[in-house]
Amino acid sequence: MSDREEHDEHVFRLTRRKALKGLALGIGTMVLPAKDASASVWDSFFQKNFRELSRPERQKILARLEKEYSATYKKSVRVKDTPSPEGVLFGYGLDLSRCVGCRRCVYGCVTENNQSRDPQVHWIKVLRLSKERGVDLEHSEQYYNPATVPQEGYFYMPVQCQQCENPPCTKVCPVQATWKETDGIVVVDYNWCIGCRYCMAACPYGARHFNWKAPGLPAGEMNPETHYLGNRPRPVGVVEKCTFCMQRTREPDGKYPACVEVCPVGARKFGNLLDPTSEIRNVIENKRVFILKEDLNTQPKFYYFYSV
Repeated sequence: MSDREEHDEHVFRLTRRKALKGLALGIGTMVLPAKDASASVWDSFFQKNFRELSRPERQKILARLEKEYSATYKKSVRVKDTPSPEGVLFGYGLDLSRCVGCRRCVYGCVTENNQSRDPQVHWIKVLRLSKERGVDLEHSEQYYNPATVPQEGYFYMPVQCQQCENPPCTKVCPVQATWKETDGIVVVDYNWCIGCRYCMAACPYGARHFNWKAPGLPAGEMNPETHYLGNRPRPVGVVEKCTFCMQRTREPDGKYPACVEVCPVGARKFGNLLDPTSEIRNVIENKRVFILKEDLNTQPKFYYFYSV
């Protein structure tokens, strides 16, 4: 075992000990499974952090989840744990001069990532901004509803997880249920999240969302191709966020995120920042790009630019 692996194992042992200690202290307020809950519910409750699990343990958990989801949604559901591809650091570009504010990205994301329909949970919000004021987020409007878009005098800025290189959200998690993967995607282990929402308070982009109620996901609308750290169905009481559609982008055929594919005007760009021939590198090297809230030093890998 390497020094790094020994360090990680030590950290996890401490973390788990702290979590169980917290469980004991807060048992009067924490929601425990019912005494007559099934064995699978208790297995999930005491499951290790995803990064602690051995390969056989992961396979056992994925098989259990596939069985549960397939029974719940009456279809064959696949739960993958495809790891970060080597030599890849994902980045995203958004052309503000092309976005028309149609919100197809919002609903394409909902369909792909099994977000709750009731209550609605959206990982992408599209802001309407005045051309006269420019990028003035204090005067932006999320809930615009004109008959047609784009509207004269306005432009549109979609905002979602910025997949920060220096993410403040992961640093405040008391149980290390969220972290940044080597391909740059910030993930959440839904089975380890305790729902404290510290990460939501720390995120300066409002990109994390809490399930106050059991997500309403109709069986007929459930996407059966899922990833353990991505778009698998989430339980009540956990935080969720954009994962650059890792169930698509980490596969060998390298699909685009759903929001990129559904955009009718080609405003969204995606690719490997380490590949000098990628579309996202071309954007960064040849366009005037900016990032949101640069002064916070979060170092987003989400770049806004104007092509025209």
